[in-house]
Amino acid sequence: MFYTKNVPGWERLLRIVMGIMGLAFAAMNWNTSAMMTGVGIMAAMLAVTGLIGFCPMCAMVGRKLDKGK
Repeated sequence: MFYTKNVPGWERLLRIVMGIMGLAFAAMNWNTSAMMTGVGIMAAMLAVTGLIGFCPMCAMVGRKLDKGK
């Protein structure tokens, strides 16, 4: 792989759950506000970072996964 995982397991699960909840919220309110498109995109990105275990924003600030704990 071209990246090293920088999201711990508990946070990956949390990101996946919150991403799915955000996608469901955006889908329910899709026609009520233009902001729901942005909410849906952000929720999808959150779920994808949880699935692959790598967050580019965390990597930019230097976050590394501590393998010892």
